[in-house]
Amino acid sequence: MEGNWPTSSTQPTQRATSLADTAYRSKTNEAHLAKHGRRSKIHFRRQLGHDLTPAQRKANRARSKVRWAVETVFARQKHRFGLFVRTIGLARTRTKIGLANLADNLKHFLWIEARPVAA
Repeated sequence: MEGNWPTSSTQPTQRATSLADTAYRSKTNEAHLAKHGRRSKIHFRRQLGHDLTPAQRKANRARSKVRWAVETVFARQKHRFGLFVRTIGLARTRTKIGLANLADNLKHFLWIEARPVAA
């Protein structure tokens, strides 16, 4: 999956990371990430006839926890708001996703506010 990967990060010395499923692990993608100063956090893929090493399984588990937290939000938005992004242009896409995020955050805030206060 070649493309324009965002290269900004919060601190100039901090390398941005890229999380992805095993389908995106390839020599081309790994080289692209390295060339643009990004750290690959793409899941390790089991080779035919060989299991993952314990270190690779542990790394995949840690990466899955992060991806789960992010993908849960998108799944919730797709379910609640019928989020389906099919727009022309990056500005419209960002606006549509941004509005879905805002609505989701407001709904979550209202849920938190409605909970009884623990005594």
